[in-house]
Amino acid sequence: MRSSRLAALELRRFGRGKLPRAALVALTVLPLLYGALYLWSFWDPYSRLDRIPVALVNDDRGATAAGKKISAGDDIVAGLRDSDTFEWHEVSAREARRGVEDGTYYLSLTMPTDFSRRVASSSGSSPETGALQVRTNDANNYIVGQISRTVFSEVRTAASTKTSRSFLDRIFISFSDIHGETVKAAKGADKLSGGIGKAERGSKDLADGLTDAKSGSGKLAKGLKKLNKGAGELEDGTKRVAEGTQTLADNVNGVHAKVGPFVKDNEKTIGDTAQLVADSAKAVRHNLDVLVKTAPTAAKAAHAASTTLNEVYTARCETATLPDVICPDLKKAKEAAADVATIADDLNTLIADQDGDLKTLRANLSTLQEQAQGLADRSPHLYEDIDDAVKRINQLNDGAGKVASGARKLHTGLGTARTGATDLDEGVGKLKTGAEDLDGGMYKLVDGSGKLAGGLHDGARQIPDYDRQDRDRRTGVMADPVQLAAKDLHKAPNYGTGFAPYFIPLSLWVGAMVAYMLIPPLNRRALAAGSAAWRIALAGWLPVVTVGVVQTLALMSVLHWAIGLQMARAAGTVGFLCLVTACFAALVQWLNARFGAAGRILVLALLMLQLTSAGGTYPVQTSPGFFNAIHPFLPMSYVVAALRRLITGGGLGPVWQACAVLIAFTAGALALTALSARRRQVWTLDRLHPELSL
Repeated sequence: MRSSRLAALELRRFGRGKLPRAALVALTVLPLLYGALYLWSFWDPYSRLDRIPVALVNDDRGATAAGKKISAGDDIVAGLRDSDTFEWHEVSAREARRGVEDGTYYLSLTMPTDFSRRVASSSGSSPETGALQVRTNDANNYIVGQISRTVFSEVRTAASTKTSRSFLDRIFISFSDIHGETVKAAKGADKLSGGIGKAERGSKDLADGLTDAKSGSGKLAKGLKKLNKGAGELEDGTKRVAEGTQTLADNVNGVHAKVGPFVKDNEKTIGDTAQLVADSAKAVRHNLDVLVKTAPTAAKAAHAASTTLNEVYTARCETATLPDVICPDLKKAKEAAADVATIADDLNTLIADQDGDLKTLRANLSTLQEQAQGLADRSPHLYEDIDDAVKRINQLNDGAGKVASGARKLHTGLGTARTGATDLDEGVGKLKTGAEDLDGGMYKLVDGSGKLAGGLHDGARQIPDYDRQDRDRRTGVMADPVQLAAKDLHKAPNYGTGFAPYFIPLSLWVGAMVAYMLIPPLNRRALAAGSAAWRIALAGWLPVVTVGVVQTLALMSVLHWAIGLQMARAAGTVGFLCLVTACFAALVQWLNARFGAAGRILVLALLMLQLTSAGGTYPVQTSPGFFNAIHPFLPMSYVVAALRRLITGGGLGPVWQACAVLIAFTAGALALTALSARRRQVWTLDRLHPELSL
C-alpha cells in the first residue's frame, strides 16, 4: 500500500465520530494558542502605555534668569500632560511615594523644588545640573521600569536640549557682542594708530621744544638770580622810603595837630594877609622902576639933608647952647639923616650893581603875587587842602609801607623762584631726555598700534556674528549635536511583528508535537504488513505535514486578517512555513519513533533548547556561551532568521540557507525514522512490556 494512501487512511480515522473530529479541529487551531493569542497579547504594548498609572510630582518653584521667569517644571508637566506616554496623575510627593510602594502607581516622576533654578544656572557664572527624580518599584512590574527608563531618558534629553539652547543662545549672543565690540576696538585702534602717529610727531616737537625750553630755563634761572639781587636792593630802598615817609607822616601829623586848628580858625585872616601880600608884591613890582629912577636923586637929597642937619646940629648944639630938650632930638635927626643918606647910597649902589637881580626880583615878585593871590583865593578851603594833603601824606606812608612789604615778599618769592628756576632747569633737562626717549618709544608704539589695529580687524573677521535665524539654527545643532539618523531598512511596525518570527515556529513545533500525540509516528498497519521502512516513515509523516499545512494557513490567516500582521513577502512566508512544518514534523516523528514515550520528553527538551538559542528575543551573542555553541546546529535558529527577512523584508540569503538546512534536517529525520521503523518491525520484550508508557 502506498504511503499517501496510508496517510489518508490515518487522517480519515479522525472523521469517525464527534470526538475524533473535535480532536482534529483542536489540533488544527492549537498553534493559534501559541502564535496568534501570544502575539495578540503584546502585539503593540507601547501604544497602550497611556493606561499605565504614573505619579507626577511638580515641586518646582521656578526661577528668574536674565530678567525672565523660568518654570521648567511647569513646561515639562505641560508637555507630559499633552502626551500619551503614561496615565499621569499629578499628586504630592508623599502620595507618590506611598502609591509606588503599594502598587497604585507603577512609578513616579518628580521635578524638585530647585529644578528651574538649576536649569537657569546654565546661563550664569555657576552652572548646576538639574535632576529629574524617577522612582520605580520592580516589585510592581519589571518591564514597566525598563520602559520608563527609555521614556524618561527622552524627557531628560528634551529638557537638556532646551536648557542647552538657552545656554548656547547666550553664548552666540556673546559672540555677536564680542564681534561688535572687536569691530569697535579695531576702529578705535585705527584712530589710536592715527593719534599715536600724531603723538609721535608731537613727541618729536616736544623734544625739540624742550631743547629750547632747556636753553630758556637756563636763562630764566640766571635772570631770576639777577632779579633776586635787584629785589634785595629794592627791598632795602623801599624800606628806607617807608621809614622816610613814616618820619614825614609823623612830622606832618604833628604840625597838622598844632597848625591845623590855627589855620581852621584864621582862614579869613590868612586870606586877607595873602591878598595884602599879593597886592603889596604887585605894588612893589610896579614901583620898582620908579625906585630905580629916583634912587640917585633920593641919594643926593638924602646927602643934602644929612649935610644940612649936620650943619644945623653943629651950629646949634656944639657952638651955641640950646636947651637940652632940643639937641638930643636934633642929634637923632642928624644921625637918622646920615643913616638915610647911607641907605640911599647903598640902595643906589645896589640898584646900579644888581640890575640883573632886580629883574629876578621883579619875576619873583610876580610869582609871589600869583602864589599869594592863589593862597588868598584858596584861603576859604585852606584847612581842607591841608587836611587832604595830610591824608595823602598818610596814604603815601601806608603805600610806602605796603611797597616795602611787597618788595620784601617779592624778594622772598624771587628767592624761591630762583631756586624753582634752578630746579625747573634741571627738570626740563630731565624732561628733554625723557622726551627724546618718548620720541623713540612713540615710534615703536606707532608700529605696534598699526599691528594692533590689523590684528583686531583680523580677529573681528574671525569672530562669528550671528543673526537671529542663524543663531537659532546653530543653537539647535549644538544643543543636540548628535542626531540619531535612524534609517530602518526594513522596520517592523510594532512589537508583535518584531516577535512573530519567534512565536510562529514555536506554535508550529507545538502543533507537530501535539499532532504526534494523536497520530502514531509509525503506522501500525504498515508495520504489521511488513511494508518498506521508508513507506512506513512517510505514512507516519504525511498526515502530520498535512495537518501542519492546515495549521499554518489558519495561523497566518488569523495573524494577517484578524491581528494585522503585514508581511513583505506573504506567499513566500506561507510557503516557507509549510517547509518548516514538514521539517518539524519529521524531527518530532523521529524522536517519537525512536525513543517512544521518552521521545515526547525529548521533543519538549529540544523545543526549549531551540527557543533559548534561536536569538528570537535578544541577539544570541548576549546569551551564555552554551547557547552560542548550539545555535548553528538547531533548525529554529535558521527559521527565525529567514522569517525576519520574509516578514519585514531584506535580502533572501538567510531564506535560501534556511531552506537548505530544513531540507537537510527533514531528509535526515525521515531517514532516521525509516531506520527506526525497520527496527520496530522486530518485536522484543521491551516493546511488549515497555518500562514507561505515556
